[in-house]
Amino acid sequence: MTKLLEVKNLSVAFGETQVVHGVSFNIERGETVALVGESGSGKSVSALSIMQLLPYPLANHPTGSVLFKGQELMGASDAQLRDIRGVDISMVFQEPLTSLNPLQPIGNQIAEIITTHYNHSKAEVKARVEELMEVVGLGAQISRLKNYPHEFSGGQQQRIVIAMALANEPDLLIADEPTTAVDVTIQAQILKLLADLQKKMGLGILFITHDLGIVKRIADRAYVMHDGKLVEQGLTADVFENPQHDYTKKLLASEPKGRVEPADANGETIMQAEGLKVWFPIKKGVIRRVVDHVKAVDGIDLVVKKGHTLGIVGESGSGKSTLARALLRLEKATGSVAFKGQDILSLKAKDVRPLRADMQIVFQDPFGSLSPRMSVGEIVGEGLEVHSPDLSPEQRHVKVLAVLDEVGLKSHMADRYPHEFSGGQRQRISIARALILQPDFIVLDEPTSALDVSVQAQIVDLLRDLQKKYGLTYVFISHDLKVVRALAHDVMVMQAGRVVEQGSVDQVFDHPAQPYTQALMNAAFNLTADESGVVNV
Repeated sequence: MTKLLEVKNLSVAFGETQVVHGVSFNIERGETVALVGESGSGKSVSALSIMQLLPYPLANHPTGSVLFKGQELMGASDAQLRDIRGVDISMVFQEPLTSLNPLQPIGNQIAEIITTHYNHSKAEVKARVEELMEVVGLGAQISRLKNYPHEFSGGQQQRIVIAMALANEPDLLIADEPTTAVDVTIQAQILKLLADLQKKMGLGILFITHDLGIVKRIADRAYVMHDGKLVEQGLTADVFENPQHDYTKKLLASEPKGRVEPADANGETIMQAEGLKVWFPIKKGVIRRVVDHVKAVDGIDLVVKKGHTLGIVGESGSGKSTLARALLRLEKATGSVAFKGQDILSLKAKDVRPLRADMQIVFQDPFGSLSPRMSVGEIVGEGLEVHSPDLSPEQRHVKVLAVLDEVGLKSHMADRYPHEFSGGQRQRISIARALILQPDFIVLDEPTSALDVSVQAQIVDLLRDLQKKYGLTYVFISHDLKVVRALAHDVMVMQAGRVVEQGSVDQVFDHPAQPYTQALMNAAFNLTADESGVVNV
């Protein structure tokens, strides 16, 4: 019987540098295979090689064969690959915003996947697009099919990309961190969706992830990669229960541990908001008359004291990231926001600029927030040029190398560019850029979402150490509730722009009072869902 996919002795090199060394794996119809490893281990490069999506001739394959249904894809013509991509094999990429065209409404982009390969009527295409939106949990957003990618949250963008990948019911789905930016309840629904599609269609899935909890739940077999090599493989249960390689043992033992040290309850108030609102107008008609508003943030009060971490959790689209941007005056808002007692919403832009050194943000999408034209050293050191102009170039360089070392990057990487790094490495660059100014207040918007488990634990430890050393204050936004529990003192739960529950981390996690909070906790720590996608214990 012909295997759905056979990868044999695959090697990948960029110029003279070989990054993948003789990797072999296979996937049967109806099987889920997980490719696991840390950022930079070669997982995504191996996956891109299957569909011949690497940048040739910069990338090349010293050895290897990729057979799909017995057909050799290595060296296949562009015409052959066009017929296969998006129909027989589809891929969900790690960073959704970079996968979507910023100039096209999302409805058009989903429809294009269908119309490129099939000659359906407009009505059939429209019906299929709406069906796909329902399938990926975006039924409530069907009225927004004419909206653009940047108008959706990170989790919603990821679900749009998944809808595109599923549009033509492929035989093989390559999922490169498909739930990275998705909250836990939607994660459970998406995983169930993939399982249902697999059962219905005999779909083969290559699942690339750093989340070992997902691997344990969904994968039939697991391959563990390290430094471009496969170091362990086998049935998922065997790999988890009886790991043979030291690296596998390290991965399985790596997760955020411990708790943040208690903070002074009577400390100085660093950030305070009262009645904070961010409403986006909905315009219709020829004259674009405002007919309603999207109430992304709808009357929120919060207080964050010096040395404290406020964790903000909630589903995608709940308003978490919009609230974070409003606190830093990166989003137009009404109400009151006071930073160290000073109302920053009433200040002129030029008066806010000097405060930027003391309040920083790490954005959710590292690739979108890093200039492709600047080296890592220039990106990380740019803030020093603006806020510490008295430093010499040599002094700035020393600080850049020191902060790169703090976030686990090598000094020689300062001369490289963002596209040369994995997703997890780019997130660490973003964290270094925020840390270098030693600010008093940092907003961390999903800073560990793209990181593998061992680096997640390192970043959590790093953030805790820095907080203790410098008295830093954090607002920490995440869908990973295990990370929130390890880092936060207090928790705020958001839904549809409002706060539904808040309190100490112990109170909210151990004794959630609201059904919505209970559903989040169940999804995070039990990860089960019924036929309708409703999360159960």
